[in-house]
Amino acid sequence: MYRLLIFIFSIFPVALFAINLPVHKEVLKNGLTVLLHPNKQAPTVSCRLFYVTGSVHEVPGESGLAHMLEHELFKGTKKVGILDSVKDAQFMHEEDSLQALIRPLKLTGDTAEVKRLTAIHDSILNVHRQIFVKDELWAAYQEAGGTGLNAFTTDLMTAYIVTLPKNRVELFLWLESDRMQNAVLREFYSERDVIREERRMRYDDRPAGRYYETLNSMIYEAFPYRVPTIGWASDIENLTREQTENHYHKYYKPRNAILVLAGDLDTTATMKLIKEYFESIPAGEAFPPITIRDPEQAGEKRLEIWRPDAPNMLNLVFKTPAVGDESLYALDIVEGVLNGRSGRLYKRLVEEEKLAVSVGASNSPNKYVSEFSIRVNLQPNADPARVEKILWEELEKLQKEPVSPRDFQKVKNSSYASTVRSLIDMENVATNLAWYEMFGDYHIFLNWADHLDSVTPPMVQEASKQTFVHKKATLGLLLKGEEK
Repeated sequence: MYRLLIFIFSIFPVALFAINLPVHKEVLKNGLTVLLHPNKQAPTVSCRLFYVTGSVHEVPGESGLAHMLEHELFKGTKKVGILDSVKDAQFMHEEDSLQALIRPLKLTGDTAEVKRLTAIHDSILNVHRQIFVKDELWAAYQEAGGTGLNAFTTDLMTAYIVTLPKNRVELFLWLESDRMQNAVLREFYSERDVIREERRMRYDDRPAGRYYETLNSMIYEAFPYRVPTIGWASDIENLTREQTENHYHKYYKPRNAILVLAGDLDTTATMKLIKEYFESIPAGEAFPPITIRDPEQAGEKRLEIWRPDAPNMLNLVFKTPAVGDESLYALDIVEGVLNGRSGRLYKRLVEEEKLAVSVGASNSPNKYVSEFSIRVNLQPNADPARVEKILWEELEKLQKEPVSPRDFQKVKNSSYASTVRSLIDMENVATNLAWYEMFGDYHIFLNWADHLDSVTPPMVQEASKQTFVHKKATLGLLLKGEEK
């Protein structure tokens, strides 16, 4: 369960009381959304900058662009990562000119000329690198005592994260406001090759990687969640610095950004600093609204892949409504009933039938459309058809029989306990504030406990009836054996 709930937990009986999690929200004139949570449990501040741009915003031919930018924004800016910005610009112009000559030659198949021009490009780049200050941005955070420094891209956004001592938060504001305005996409084509190799290792050359990509493209027929965040191989190979830079200048701007700080901070003083660094930055362009939706599923979808080195797994996936829909709270209860060593699926498939090594259920709220999924890691000689039959038996049982009061309360208690513990971690708090604000409103996760507490057994039955339907299912099998 990916969420943060606000409550006080008592083992039995459960008593829910809202915890006051003070959050200051302010939207600057240029559209930057700021969320501040003061908490003095440690002299640190967890910093998050989410750009609400991911693979859902990429047009055909540009898949992987947001992920490419995630990498490139660590190459520095006009001020960071370079010794001479004038020479830097001259080198970039030369390299871009050569790439503009190389691209059409690749299409015509003139490999000899491509090789010659690429060698010239690479020799210029090697000289260019002599004025780089490698990893200067990364080093600046580390030297300031930063921990948890990372970045990641999803279908909805790109995030830059770090936790800093409370007296070094201004460094985050300076570096990120500079990166928002002045990023220089250095070493673009060599980095593009790195990402292409990353894709090859994680997806193209791994049975599970290609299997999940194919399964995902079956789950979503039209909606852009079908687009892999890393990008399709052919798109990665043809991304240009110019189109990536254009995307950056349009969209990596305040209008599409969420800045979150959680930890030992003074709200008034911190807001003043944020405005000093960010408020003068132009707003940037808004993405066109995503209006496309999948058609009603025509019937059950099935994927079966056999590979000699496959891990033997079964996946059963159902699309569910967008985050905020009331049925998702009931499906949280379903997840808990099915999941874990004490859950119904483990008892049935692992302990009783000896058909699986492990099994898990996941209710995954998301913007636009969500998923409920079950994954089974099969025993080598297990009959997939028998496993599938058992899964449907357990799902149908949820529709026909109310969950017992004991199991119902046990699931709620477990959820409450684990999420209360997560309040200790300011990194988790900061991430969830940003995540749910990206979904539309950070209050969604603040109010999740109240919604979960109001779920009743009939609501679980109704959500199960609406969700677990054969014609709405996508089933995938990745099995060890010779290709068929």
